[in-house]
Amino acid sequence: MDFMTILEIIISSSLVVAAPLIFTALGGVFSERSGVVNIGLEGLMVIGAFAAIVFNLTFASTFGAATPWVALIAAMAVGGLLSLLHALASITFRADQVVSGVAINFLALGAGLFLVKLIYGKGQTDIIRTEYSFKKVDIPFLSDIPVIGNLFFSRVTYTAYIAIILAFVVWYILYKTPFGLRLRSVGEHPMAADTMGINVTKMRYIGVFLSGLLGGLGGAVYAQSISLDFSHSTITGQGFMALAAMIFGKWNPLGAMGAALFFGFAQSLSIVGSSIPLFENVPSVYLQIAPYVLTILALAGFIGRADAPKALGNPYIKGSR
Repeated sequence: MDFMTILEIIISSSLVVAAPLIFTALGGVFSERSGVVNIGLEGLMVIGAFAAIVFNLTFASTFGAATPWVALIAAMAVGGLLSLLHALASITFRADQVVSGVAINFLALGAGLFLVKLIYGKGQTDIIRTEYSFKKVDIPFLSDIPVIGNLFFSRVTYTAYIAIILAFVVWYILYKTPFGLRLRSVGEHPMAADTMGINVTKMRYIGVFLSGLLGGLGGAVYAQSISLDFSHSTITGQGFMALAAMIFGKWNPLGAMGAALFFGFAQSLSIVGSSIPLFENVPSVYLQIAPYVLTILALAGFIGRADAPKALGNPYIKGSR
């Protein structure tokens, strides 16, 4: 296996694995830019993965080839609804935002496993059919470009490029639109935003709800492109890696995307490492822990230089200083 082939395998698998992290990290950016800590990204991915797989298995005969795409919408809806619980506790009732996020994580996993046991009579769902999953494909025309085509546009999923494009869209929304300015203002100085007529509660609800939509989307993409089923081990830390990517990226959509691509590369090694001559003699356990070790090292090296939104984690009480 030559060097270019190895590079093609690593890059294509990194893009596929990074896509769910990018979607979820972008959701975290919306929530935390509005001033609400969202530790519950893991739970949002879990419930999104559950919803997508169950929808896929149930309606595959109805929607045919469009099933995985329609399942994304279902997962986003379920993730959005779950995030509203976090918003209700954190914004309306001013509960501790970290505790609320942790509760979302436990609730999502517990509810998902309970419903799977109830519906399928076992601890995991059936595996979705390959034709109803997000398969690796060659991007038309772009994959024909010499060298670059094989490296970046061959054997990848469409969702990987949708995630990258969405990162630029979110960046534009946050930094170039009135909505983005209002969202960032309630995360930096909610009292000043309030005096300017911005509804702080409404904007924070929107931020958290968007995080639910994108977190559910991330879980659905992971389940339908990598795991192909749902069980207790479908989402194991990916939500926390997305949270780390958001922090590593300094709460900037493009920074979060770059960090997610880095973590996706690390995670892809644990999946394809055994098939690459360079890593074939490395014990598999080392490749499996590599993503989490690199996450810790990245945060340890950069977290001190990342400035969070100033009002992050602080409930806003109208009229208070």
